[in-house]
Amino acid sequence: MTAIASRRNLIFVTIALFIATFMCAIEGTIVSTAMPTIVGDLHGVSLMNWVFSIFLLTNAIATPIYGKLADSIGRKPIFMVGTTIFIIGSVMSGLSNSMVVLILWRAIQGIGGGAILPVANTIIADIYPLEKRAQVLGLNSSAWGIASVIAPLLGGFIVDNLSWHWIFFINLPIGIIVLLMIQFFLHEQRRKIDSKMDIGGTVWLTVMLLAVMYAFQIIGQTPIDWRIVAICAGLTIVSAIMFIRKEQLATDPLIPMGLFANRTFVVQNLIIALMSGFLIAYEVYLPDWTQGILGLQASMAGFAVTPSSLMWIVGSFIAGKLLVKYSPNQIINISLAFILVGAVTMVLIPAYTPFTAFLLISTICGTGFGMTTTTSIISVQNVVKSTEIGVATSFNTLCRTLGQTLMISVFGIVMNMTMLRGVRQTDGATLKMMDKLINPQTANQLSGAILPKLRMILFESLHHVFIVGLILILIAYVTNWFDRQHRTH
Repeated sequence: MTAIASRRNLIFVTIALFIATFMCAIEGTIVSTAMPTIVGDLHGVSLMNWVFSIFLLTNAIATPIYGKLADSIGRKPIFMVGTTIFIIGSVMSGLSNSMVVLILWRAIQGIGGGAILPVANTIIADIYPLEKRAQVLGLNSSAWGIASVIAPLLGGFIVDNLSWHWIFFINLPIGIIVLLMIQFFLHEQRRKIDSKMDIGGTVWLTVMLLAVMYAFQIIGQTPIDWRIVAICAGLTIVSAIMFIRKEQLATDPLIPMGLFANRTFVVQNLIIALMSGFLIAYEVYLPDWTQGILGLQASMAGFAVTPSSLMWIVGSFIAGKLLVKYSPNQIINISLAFILVGAVTMVLIPAYTPFTAFLLISTICGTGFGMTTTTSIISVQNVVKSTEIGVATSFNTLCRTLGQTLMISVFGIVMNMTMLRGVRQTDGATLKMMDKLINPQTANQLSGAILPKLRMILFESLHHVFIVGLILILIAYVTNWFDRQHRTH
């Protein structure tokens, strides 16, 4: 059991968890900002995507393992170990002298990062009561939205005034502060380790996640190597079957199969995966709209999603109040309604919608994101035994990661196919022109005659992406229907 000796300790631990979450959240976007400089220095443009992909792969694979270890060994030591591995991976990434070496250390960084979010949320579940927990989880989750706004600015400043190496080195002092705060202010009873690690289950789960995520990485590339996709699909099916069989026989399974007998647990995790799929479309493609169609600068594109980060916290506060009185099903119906309004609006609005409209959409969606995420986490924590909270929380985090990682590949296919068709049907248009259009700094190089046509091609492509995103939210509504009789308290 995790204990907090005083209110001061509680505040310091909460701050440490927020800083750690922010440190992990900012990593993806800040690396994106510096990537052109990194490629120019290390000369590995063909390997560029793997700098991002390997972090997501190892992060997802490590997440459920950390969740199990947090339940059996303790939250504090696992959080400390994960953060330490993340710091080591960060420093060594900064010292890399080639793209291959950078990719290797990004893999290590991802392994460490797999502990930070799920174990942080598990610690919050230990130290806060139900209603207060929702508010703190919302605050902690808002770190991701805040990071998406700050990261491009911070990354640009570091690259311009220091060097790209410092986007990784900066994690060293921040990480040490987090470790010291957790060491001195978080007190936890020692746990008796009376079970062996489920090695077989861990291996098969790792193979399954690696296969399915690699398949979607390949699908997101052009041209698609369908032979590798087929091999990965077969490997995913085989490893999934072997994992389930292994878990059913294990004395202390990595992910107890009994969890999936609980309808609320299954439904809430499916909903968070679907919502996360829409969330990644919203965060990635809304800036393309504001930059490529409206011609606004990148900083303004970042401000377009800022209200969602702020309203995420508000949505979490609302969820905390509602969870005391209502079932997860009833709250999710309300939270998805907010997101549905945003999704339908994104599908229906015209190309040259005023920027202020996107701020309103962001406000509405952010409220729904906060309510849905918080309700999902707390619901799965409340329907499992206290000895399984770590596993349940980490599985919820894994579903969020998979939802985003898999759907970004699907959205990429939809975007590219629609864009290619539009280019072929438009005289004088090329895909290279589309690349220039999305970047406001190069859009002015395009002729005034072709520019409106290119913007309509981009609009049509984004329109199809958001139609798919709308379908995800509708499926989430149908999924929630299956849990309508269940409560978590």
